[in-house]
Amino acid sequence: MQHRYIEKETDHPVFLLLHGTGGSENDLIPVAEMIDPDASILTVRGNVTENGMARFFKRLEEGVFDEEDLIKQTTHLHEFLDEASTQYGFKRDEVIALGYSNGANIAGSLLMHFKHSVRAAILYHPMVPIRDITYPDQTGMHVFIGAGEKDPLVDVAETNELIERFQSQGIEVEALITAGSHQLTHDEIAKSKQWYESMIRKK
Repeated sequence: MQHRYIEKETDHPVFLLLHGTGGSENDLIPVAEMIDPDASILTVRGNVTENGMARFFKRLEEGVFDEEDLIKQTTHLHEFLDEASTQYGFKRDEVIALGYSNGANIAGSLLMHFKHSVRAAILYHPMVPIRDITYPDQTGMHVFIGAGEKDPLVDVAETNELIERFQSQGIEVEALITAGSHQLTHDEIAKSKQWYESMIRKK
């Protein structure tokens, strides 16, 4: 997968950055550095193209995912993390997924397909990536979700459903639902930084 690795302090986690539709591997670097300026960064570009825009998996239409491709690309990302940890020498169990929109959806898919593929996750404006499968137990994992009550792409009911599905896996979820739309807000970043410092860095 096309990516960049930015090595920083080895006693901090590694952020896996997953951009939104039409984004690039550079989009979320400033966000990660606001949350933890000393964390290393593995930032990935989606390898699916839709009308010239990079994505992490195909969709059939707006809000309707191609589940076969979602599973394929989720598996590919999981295997890429194994390879990257060997290539760059970071601890495989110290990866924190940080995704926005389409990137948050494939991060959520990792949690729903693979036990402990990542240590924790920060998901901005995610949807429920997949239903009607048996999710792995993820007891002890922590996830932060940022959402907007006026988001035209992700209804608050879907955000609440995703929280419940994660909780059914044993995941401890903290969520912030702002009055905003689909754009990532400063409040979401600030709250996720607070969550990260209290739930992840304290350990």
